[in-house]
Amino acid sequence: MGTGFIRRRRAPTLQRRSLVPPDTTAAPETPQTADSGRLALAFVSDDETAAAVRKCFIDLALIAADVERAGIDKAASVLGRVASPRILVVDVSGLDDPVAELRRLAEVCDPSTAVMVIGDSNDIVLYRSLKNMGVVEYFFKPVVPELLARACQSVIDGAGSAAAAQTGKLVAVFGARGGVGTSTIAVNIAWHLAENLKRHVALLDLDLHSGDVALQLDVEPSHALREALEHPERVDDLLLARAVTKVTDRLSVLASLEPLTDTIVAKEDAALKLIAKLQARHRFVFVDLPHWAGAQLRKVIEQASVVVLVGDPTLAAAREMVRWRELMKSTGPDHSIWQVLNKAGAPGALPETDFARALGEPLEAVIHFDSEIAKAANLGKPALPKSRGLVHGLAPLIRGLAGEDERQHHPSLLARLFQS
Repeated sequence: MGTGFIRRRRAPTLQRRSLVPPDTTAAPETPQTADSGRLALAFVSDDETAAAVRKCFIDLALIAADVERAGIDKAASVLGRVASPRILVVDVSGLDDPVAELRRLAEVCDPSTAVMVIGDSNDIVLYRSLKNMGVVEYFFKPVVPELLARACQSVIDGAGSAAAAQTGKLVAVFGARGGVGTSTIAVNIAWHLAENLKRHVALLDLDLHSGDVALQLDVEPSHALREALEHPERVDDLLLARAVTKVTDRLSVLASLEPLTDTIVAKEDAALKLIAKLQARHRFVFVDLPHWAGAQLRKVIEQASVVVLVGDPTLAAAREMVRWRELMKSTGPDHSIWQVLNKAGAPGALPETDFARALGEPLEAVIHFDSEIAKAANLGKPALPKSRGLVHGLAPLIRGLAGEDERQHHPSLLARLFQS
């Protein structure tokens, strides 16, 4: 769905307790990790279907399972607040556009969740659309509990998967020169998508000597990232779990801070393997790529859906942005290149009109100089809630990444960013 719902994690062993709050005004639950949520959760529209799904869960002895008489809106509301289950059953009966509604649900659901859909339309076109989105199976009403149980058992056993599921969107944030602010841009976009738009986001900092993504988010770097990049044969789920640092329930960081005297050779195949695993688990994967690694890790740039090419208001930055832009266009014609001017209007800066003239193409975004951005970074906090210049500068990028639907569901994007 969107990036697909892909089953990865083992089934947790849980004590039974209520997952769904009685109403949306209830006090929020204690944040849960992905392994502490429900094994199975269903949202269905009628008593007959609820009874069939409940029988399926009972027959499979899924004690950590709930069946709710509710629609897809309630499902989206619940999954936006609590950990996603391993198996999710949703009922799309009566919906005019079930595919669009399921895409909306996908934005708040962990990509590792296996999704099964129940509906009242016996339509092969709908079935194929759902399978292409990554849905494990579609069941036409009335539901046969044995068939649903077979699909659930396949997921539990590790055989069921969404083979056609797509992966998370890869976004490379690349500075034409050092010190232009790529980390600040990557951190703040990733934080907003995770915290305000409820996406599952991973942020990978490939500057292992002096990267400051972890510093800006006040988390401890892990040496496991170095091991993953130097030894591609060791990149597995266990190593990934060691390398990832959870900033929030939906934002994860992979970063290292290695001794300056160490020579680190980040192997391209290892980076790509690590990124692929992150894409299977996250809606977005941001790679903060230092300018000196652009040539060494060219395939990372080529495989990105979007490359955010960043420069500061200097003639040298404009020159380097032109050079990298032309190289990227020649090697990766399928991705989008978004050119961003950062620190516009800073003391001694090249005027914006002169910079645009030197660049030779329109800018996708302009971020004006704001001292609040540096203050926030020094405090280990995202700058968006404090910097109006950053809010307005990043808004076109956020809209472009979130998609047109996001503007419909979140019309007050800027107003929400200014909230404390």
